Amino acid sequence: MDLFSDKRFLGAIHSYERQLAKILALLLAVVIGFATIELLLQSGYKVVQWQTDWFDGSLIKLLDRLLLIFIALEVLQNVMAYLRDQVVQIELVLLTALTAVARKVIVLPPGAEDKAPLMAGFGLIVVGLAAAYWLVRRAGQATNPAGETGIHPSN
Repeated sequence: MDLFSDKRFLGAIHSYERQLAKILALLLAVVIGFATIELLLQSGYKVVQWQTDWFDGSLIKLLDRLLLIFIALEVLQNVMAYLRDQVVQIELVLLTALTAVARKVIVLPPGAEDKAPLMAGFGLIVVGLAAAYWLVRRAGQATNPAGETGIHPSN
């Protein structure tokens, strides 16, 4: 019996990878839980304070934190989809990236719209991600009527 045969070695690496993904998913779930509790407590405190001016930037900060939690949830979904299907769901990854870019655009500070290179960069990123998503969806519909697309780790 060869301890370093390809089959055994790849099996060990695959097992290690899955266990690591489980640990990271658990850690991410705990962090998301604590972040949600913190957001609820801070928001509740601000609501109770009648003097809170939501238009001084507090609302943007709230949206920023809320969207960040949603992005973390999407990343957790990506990890869970990998653990369940043993494939990287490209559509989920692209949608997570689009959400992250949308978050950055939403929370841009006042005056950022005057920076043409920044706005052009965001525009190119959005167009690129949307085009990639469209191509992945189209390729998935052509190869899989259910529309699920993914890349197997062995590829």
